[in-house]
Amino acid sequence: MTATRSIVIASPEGDSGKSTVALGVIDLLVRQGQRVGVFRPVSRVPSQPVGDAATQRDHVLEMLLDHDGVDLTYDESVGITYDEIHADPEAAMSRIVARYHEVADRCDAVVVLGTDYTDVSGPTELAFNAKVAANLGAPVLLVVSAQGRSTEETRALAALSLGELRANHAQPVGVVVNRYDGELPAPVEALNADTTLPLWVVPEESFLQAPTVAQLREAVEGELLLGDPQLMGREALDVLIGAMSLAHLLEHVSDGAVVITPGDRTDVLLGLLAAQSAPTFPSLAGIILTGGYTPEGTLGDLVRALDPHVPVISTQRDTYPAARAAAKTRGKVTVTSTRKIDVARALFEKNVDGAELLARLDVPRPEVVTPLMFEYELIERARADRRRVVLPEGDDDRILRAASTVLARGIADLTILGDETSVRARAAELGLDIASAQVLSPHDPEHVELFAEEYTRLRSHKGMTVERAREIVTDVSYFGTMMVHLGLAHGMVSGAAHTTAHTIRPSFEIIKTAPGISSVSSVFLMCLEDRVLVYGDCAVIPDPTTEQLADVAISSAATAAQFGVEPRIAMLSYSTGESGSGSGVDKVRAATAVVRERRPDLSVEGPIQYDAAVDASVAASKLPESSVAGRATVFVFPDLNTGNNTYKAVQRSAGAVAVGPVLQGLNKPVNDLSRGALVQDIVNTVAITAIQAQQPA
Repeated sequence: MTATRSIVIASPEGDSGKSTVALGVIDLLVRQGQRVGVFRPVSRVPSQPVGDAATQRDHVLEMLLDHDGVDLTYDESVGITYDEIHADPEAAMSRIVARYHEVADRCDAVVVLGTDYTDVSGPTELAFNAKVAANLGAPVLLVVSAQGRSTEETRALAALSLGELRANHAQPVGVVVNRYDGELPAPVEALNADTTLPLWVVPEESFLQAPTVAQLREAVEGELLLGDPQLMGREALDVLIGAMSLAHLLEHVSDGAVVITPGDRTDVLLGLLAAQSAPTFPSLAGIILTGGYTPEGTLGDLVRALDPHVPVISTQRDTYPAARAAAKTRGKVTVTSTRKIDVARALFEKNVDGAELLARLDVPRPEVVTPLMFEYELIERARADRRRVVLPEGDDDRILRAASTVLARGIADLTILGDETSVRARAAELGLDIASAQVLSPHDPEHVELFAEEYTRLRSHKGMTVERAREIVTDVSYFGTMMVHLGLAHGMVSGAAHTTAHTIRPSFEIIKTAPGISSVSSVFLMCLEDRVLVYGDCAVIPDPTTEQLADVAISSAATAAQFGVEPRIAMLSYSTGESGSGSGVDKVRAATAVVRERRPDLSVEGPIQYDAAVDASVAASKLPESSVAGRATVFVFPDLNTGNNTYKAVQRSAGAVAVGPVLQGLNKPVNDLSRGALVQDIVNTVAITAIQAQQPA
């Protein structure tokens, strides 16, 4: 059995940003198809929550365990508590080693997260982390914070820390200088305390330290008085004391700010709430009313009648103590901090050379392809050659959340359709960053006129007029499709709030099929435990003709190749080879012949049964000379009924991840979402669309 590869992420102090680095390292390992574990040698609280202790659990550990590539419980991932160290240090180390090996026995790689300096302080704790690493036989990735330090101070701290690690027999494998607040590119040579080790510099990102409104409410011991509870998770990017006149206060307010004001200053409260309805006014993250005062009487009725979305919190504390408590509150990257997790991942991916770090850890790339590996490869390929994707459904919160992730991780450039003021205001309310997206109204007169004229030209044979076309192209699906057709976007993703027909009908009329293809069809990329298969058509053509079936096969092979799957095509039927007859089998046999005639370079077999296509032993007896039988990767179903039911059966019974449907055969990529699509489904579909757009039809 291959030894488990592990890495300890340690720092000489707290607040160094180890969690950002740990998240990035987990991403790297999962991308290599590793079964990844997370281990916290020392936790501040018991692993099993008791009563109120549930709210005190290690939020960093919980966030890392929530990663899709990690399959461990909280209890399994905790070594010991600080109390156990104080009681018996020797026994505590033995317990850590034993608990670690329980995790390592189940994993290919383990990310070990060092202590957080909440109990033992100073160099003693770094020495302890070094001893843990030495006892686990794991190298150390040292994380040093440069925040508030000069280059020389940062370098000196790194040198002292590396010396401490080596003095305690730990083996450093690299250094991350985190929270660097100087000019980029950083003077790496000046920061590097050991030229035998790679050093990476990650810039300061103040957003990661921003507390949420909920954390501020807890800090001031307040309660939610008014507003949308779902917006309590929004990050507070600034904290202001609203003791001045409203006119002057409004000059200082910015997006994401929280205003703390005496509860009896109803004029300030009303002014702030009124300003929230003004489209050009910054979107507040929250308002905190101090002194235990709340709006009453007629003014209270007026405040409640405004029905504000922004959270309004009431606290018994006076203004100064409340402001001081808020100022001391530091944000956390928690399980629910979706945007922070996106930002943290993007920072690591951009600034740390993952290939070099993996080489240092000697992590091999396995031959299998897991669903998570495939998902990461999609994102990497999309990021490598960015394309612009239009999202027509800007009034859907899932689309905005997905857009924030896509932009944060650099997957694609985006155009979002909708009223710009409304779209950006809603994104701000949700605490999302879509600043770099283009937001375009489907009623923009310049674009409507351009699109109407082009649509009239395309549909002139159907008697289309410019007047009628002006009405049609303001529909978001038509507007988005026209953008793709005219090169204003490279692809479109829609369907979260519209039917499949509504999404793809415009593409049939406007974008049309690629050369040599007469039919638009679809595939699902079926991510099994160890490989990716391609199933087509499972969503578009109900009962394909011979020619359509051949189109599906040729298009599916091209799609497979686009996504790194070597195409070996199985034309499925209820009999294999020459053993059966009937109209269904004959159609598949004829379609196979058409594929061979049109594309002699493709490996195709048909008719063939599913078991002969995937099982080498069955293939050996039924089609021993076939290059496809027993090792097929592309499965072409004879009709939509068979294809749709089969993909769902495999998805549910085998636990496969079905990515799609991916539309194929169009001149330019348009893809449809399920109306029940999750945010991650939308992100993946945007990545797929961007990859499709990287290659000519």
